Formats: sequence, C-alpha cells, structure tokens
Amino acid sequence: MDSAKRLPVAVIGAGPVGLAAAAHLLERGLEPLVFEAGTTAGAAIEQWRHIRLFSPWRFNLDAAAVRLLEAAGWESPRPTALPYGGELIDNYLAPLAALPQIAVRLQTGARVVAVTRQGLDKTHVRNRGTTPFTVRVEHADGETCDHTVAAVIDASGTWSRRNPLGTSGLPAIGEDTAADRISAPLPDVLGRDRAAFAGGRVLVVGAGHSAANTLISLADLTKAEPDTRILWAVRGDSVEKVYGGGDADGLPARGQLGGRVRRLVAAGKIELHTGFGIGSLKALDSGVTVGAVDGRTLEADVVVPCTGFRPDLDILSELRLNLDPAVEAPVELGPLIDPEFHSCGTVPPHGARLLAHPDKDFYIVGMKSYGRAPTFLLATGYEQVRSVVAALAGDREAADTVQLELPETGVCSTDAGTSCDVPAAATADSGGDGGCCAAPEPVLVGFPTGLAHGRSGSISLVSSLTKETSHS
Repeated sequence: MDSAKRLPVAVIGAGPVGLAAAAHLLERGLEPLVFEAGTTAGAAIEQWRHIRLFSPWRFNLDAAAVRLLEAAGWESPRPTALPYGGELIDNYLAPLAALPQIAVRLQTGARVVAVTRQGLDKTHVRNRGTTPFTVRVEHADGETCDHTVAAVIDASGTWSRRNPLGTSGLPAIGEDTAADRISAPLPDVLGRDRAAFAGGRVLVVGAGHSAANTLISLADLTKAEPDTRILWAVRGDSVEKVYGGGDADGLPARGQLGGRVRRLVAAGKIELHTGFGIGSLKALDSGVTVGAVDGRTLEADVVVPCTGFRPDLDILSELRLNLDPAVEAPVELGPLIDPEFHSCGTVPPHGARLLAHPDKDFYIVGMKSYGRAPTFLLATGYEQVRSVVAALAGDREAADTVQLELPETGVCSTDAGTSCDVPAAATADSGGDGGCCAAPEPVLVGFPTGLAHGRSGSISLVSSLTKETSHS
C-alpha cells in the first residue's frame, strides 16, 4: 500500500468485524472509510436482536475496539454474561460507531455495488498493483458516488443472500412464487413475528444451529399456542450433527443446544423428516405443499429457511480473485474449512497472507471470507483483520504472527455421529485422517461467538455468528 498511503482504506460493512477493522486501522495510523448498507452499524444483527449469544461478553469484544472505547470512558459489560444480539448492538457496536473517530468515517445507508481498480477493468495488468481502487457506492438518497481508496477490506458478511431451499444449489421449482410462504431466517417466533407462526403448521428446513434455534423457539411457542405443529426437514439421513458434542463442546452453552432439540424430537414435539431433499414448492390458498425429490410431500403454513448463506461476489466481478471452487473462500483457506473434509470447527490461525488475492491490498474477511462454508466464529474475524491491517501498514512480522484459540465443538462434521474425544496430539500424529482436527498451538486466547436460543429467562442455547450452508 506504499504508493497510496495518503488515501483511505475502504471497509465494507459496519458489523463487528468491519468496525474492528476500522479500530485497527486507526491504531496503525491509517484512515478507514466504512460503508454500511443499513441505516445503523450492526444492521444485520438488528434482524436477530432477540437471539442470545452462546458465548459470554469476554469472548465477543475485539481488543483494538475495546481500547478505543475504554479511552472514551466506556465500561465493559459483565464478562461472564451471555448477551442478546440487541445487547451486542446497544452495549458495544452502537457506542463504538458513535465514537467521534469512527463516526466521522462511517457512512450508513451506503451500499457498495462495485469494486474495481481505478481506470482498469480486470483484463488490464500494467501498474495494476500500484493503482488505487474505485469503490462505487449507492446512497439511500439515490446518489451514486465513486470513492478512490488505497485498499479494500470486504467485511460485508453473507446475511443478505441466503441459500435456496432446493437441492443442487438451485431454488426449488416454485420457490420464487411461494415466497410469501417463506419466512426470514431466524424469525422472532416468540415476539415480533409471533402471529405468523402461532397455531400454524411450521416447516423448519435445515440442519444447522439456526434450525435448532428456531425449533426450540417454536417448542416454547406451543406452550401458549398448543395447536402449533412443528415439522423439521433435513436433506441428510442423520441429525446427529445438530445434536452436537454435548459435554465435549468447548463452550458449555453451545453444547447444551443439541440436547434439548434431541429431547423435543424424542418426545414427539417435533416431527422430523430426514432424507428430505426439497424439489418443489406449490403455494396454496391456505399454505404451501413442499415436495421432496423422492416424491414425499409435506403441508405447511409457513416455511423457515435455515439453509445458510452464500457470499455476494457480484460486486467484486472486476477484481482478480483467487477463490476455492467449492466453498468460494480464498483458495488457501477453502480446504481448511470445506465441510466435506473439515471437522470439529477448529481452523488453524490464518491472516493476511492466506487471505490475499491476486489484486494486491484487497481482502475478504469475516463471514464472507468463509464463502459457503459453515461455522464461522467471530474471534476468527477479529484475528483476520488484525493481521490484514498489520500487512497494510507494512508490518509483515505482525501480519504473519497469527495466533488464535477456538474451542472444540465436540462433534466432527466429517463423522457427525462421533464425539471429538480424541486428544489433539493423537489427531495431529495421525496425519489428519482421524475424525477430529488437530488443535492449533494457541498463544492468544480467541474470541468465539455465536447465537443462543431464547428470550428473557431462557437457558437453552444455539450457535451463530455461525452460518449453515445447507440442510444436509
């Protein structure tokens, strides 16, 4: 970034990872320019503010962001408390965004629609690495502006682009025409969205933590609305992955989640349909018929799509990217997180060098860096941006010294029915062929996060700032 240090660094997205990037840039004497498509910082989290995180406050705060806040007199929440999404915004992200040094550099209602090199499309090579970037932004007032920046950190996440309900990565036949029967992911079943679910037939589709969260909320709803019927469809033949690692999970709250879902299924509160790959949806006057590829059908009033998310790469079409062909993560990261091969949710520490693309000084971080892969943890994003900002500042030693410790999930994605009870040393010595990943050698304690089930008084918990990528 030497030739353009006088220009700002664009940060796309003002969620936890984007604002952490801005804090690190300020500490390094670099100028952030943050674009947030929503009306406020943390706009995506606002849509699930009713959900509780499964990790306590002490795991959900970026170090550079905390230093900025504490210098302004901010008091950290009780470290052991489990915050709701709304509390993450109100007690952390909103105060951080309101700091004068952040606020003057944050543009809300500013949707990035394209990133390119100034005056160069992706076919041009000469002087590409020293040419500034152009970031095109559409503002809420209808104005479109081009901004010239030295580097780009894309922390825009994946919340705005969910995976379809159908198999093969395509929408099911009729999915678009049945859109009014499909809810948003992570609906507020017990609050804002209650009327859409109470007393109806609700089909939850997916085998990740978001599905588990919704199932538990619906089960709570049946206590007051006993006519509510809960259906659960998964593409795979087993839901052991959803049931999780229990006591083997490094975060006890996360480990408790699957146990409650298992008990609800066993008690007949949830009607489970495995091997149900969705092929079609047909909207009816009073609901929707959901057809599986094997000919089975389910009738529902509303479908909850807990099928995960995928990155919006359209805005990056004029950049030279090097992405894994399967999960659409940076090519060196892809094999480490591909759910077809990766297990236990443990990812080796990684930073700027692994996240780099052929277009110098462009980085995808946070949830979007995982592409279509599941189980991103917030701590990973914080360490990513610390390393990336160090690289942009020219501190290669700090950029390459990536350190992270993430707790084991207690269940392996490549062997969903097996607990990760093999010691890390044993799996390391086995060359990676065992059911669980070898843990990295930690020096710095990481800051994992996720979503927990519940409103006030609830104790059953679920993951995610994680994201599930399919209902397999």
